[in-house]
Amino acid sequence: MGDPKKQRKKYATPRFPWRTDVLQEELKLLGQYGVRNIHELWRHETTLSKFRGIARSLIGQALEERRKMEEELLARLKKLGVLQETAVLDDVLDLTIEDILERRLQTIVFRKGLAKTIYQARQLITHGHITIGSQRVTVPSYVVTREEENKIAYLPQSSLANPNHPLRQTTAVVTTAKTKPEEAQMEEE
Repeated sequence: MGDPKKQRKKYATPRFPWRTDVLQEELKLLGQYGVRNIHELWRHETTLSKFRGIARSLIGQALEERRKMEEELLARLKKLGVLQETAVLDDVLDLTIEDILERRLQTIVFRKGLAKTIYQARQLITHGHITIGSQRVTVPSYVVTREEENKIAYLPQSSLANPNHPLRQTTAVVTTAKTKPEEAQMEEE
C-alpha cells in the first residue's frame, strides 16, 4: 500500500511533450470536456493505454490461455460503458480518449442537462450538489458505470433540487433551445 505521505504519479507523460499538433489536440480536449489541467487528461490517457496494452498482450496469446482474462477485461469495459455489449477484444484497440472522457461524471452531468455548461457541471460536482443514488460524489473525473448513470441527480438537501431554482429555470431554457432546432431539422427531412 505504501507510505500515505508519498504520493505517486497516476499518469505517464507523453514522449514528445512539445509537439504542436499534440498540444493543440490536448488543448481542444481540455476545453471540450472541461478538464481542469493536463495532468487529469494524462491520467485518463494512461488508463486507456493500460487497457489497450492488456488487449494487445491477450491477442498475442493462445485462445485457451487468454479466454478468462479477455472476458474479465471486456466485462470491466462494458460495465464502465466504454464498450458496447456485443464488443470483442479487437474493439478495445479502437478505443479513443474521447470514449473515456465521455464517461466522466462532469460530462454526464452536462449531457443530462443538470448544468448549463461543462464548467458549471464541474462546479456543481465539487460543491456537492450532485449525487449518484444516495451517495454524494465530489470528484468530477469519477468514471460513471452504466448502472450508476441513471441514478445521477441533484442532492435532495441542495437548493438546486427545487425545480423553481433560477439555475434550473435557465438550464431548462437552454435544453429546450437545443432540442427545438434538432426537431425542426428532423421535420424538414
